[in-house]
Amino acid sequence: MSAIENLLQVMQDLRHPENGCPWDIRQTSASIAPHTLDETHELLDAIERDDSENLKEELGDLLFNIVFHARIAEEKGQFDFDDVAQGITDKMRRRHPHVFGDQRDLQLSDETLSEQWQELKKQEKSDRKTTSLGSDSAANSAMYRAREIQKEAAQFGFDWPDITPVFDKLEEELAELKHAFGTGDKEAIGDELGDLIFVCVNLARHAGVNAEMSLRRTNQKFLRRFAYVQQQMADAGIEMKQQQLEQMESFWQDSKSRVG
Repeated sequence: MSAIENLLQVMQDLRHPENGCPWDIRQTSASIAPHTLDETHELLDAIERDDSENLKEELGDLLFNIVFHARIAEEKGQFDFDDVAQGITDKMRRRHPHVFGDQRDLQLSDETLSEQWQELKKQEKSDRKTTSLGSDSAANSAMYRAREIQKEAAQFGFDWPDITPVFDKLEEELAELKHAFGTGDKEAIGDELGDLIFVCVNLARHAGVNAEMSLRRTNQKFLRRFAYVQQQMADAGIEMKQQQLEQMESFWQDSKSRVG
């Protein structure tokens, strides 16, 4: 058997109602969804660290989750792994007419390819009768979904013509958040904070930047700098606590040129 056939057999054995693993048998797509998300994040982390060995492992973990979901669906008589593989194969052929179509054209610009991709995607949605805004993105991260909702709204002409008004909106939402903090109303603070984050995603979209990946890079940058601060404080024999914030801030500023 091929490697993928072996994996499918392992999944079938794990889900066997009599001889399988009790934990695996109990699972549903909903119950393993958090694990799928975790594996996706771990895969991205391996990519960011350029760790090829870990990348291979994380790809395997994610593939196992895909096989898991497919097996659950197969048991319900909905679809199987072959249907998943065939579905994405057909989609990629449809989305790349310049490669697989009758009139091949490999000289198209990235901009043209992106427009073609979005138009084909829009047509597929139309064929599926999915017309409600954000209807296909509810399961994604909130930041990813915000970007997709904004992109869909822009297709209806509901968008700023350039980035300048987005900065104005950012300042407006920041002022409203400050006001909410002044009231001490936690629900209002949460609402205004969400509005501010939504505008930040919009700002990233207009700048052609992926907000999700930007935040991931910032997380890694913070960890590098914080580790530097910890090391410097330890070397100086200074305990890390609130009273030493000024010294920690000094090391933090130093970390920007030391570790990036």
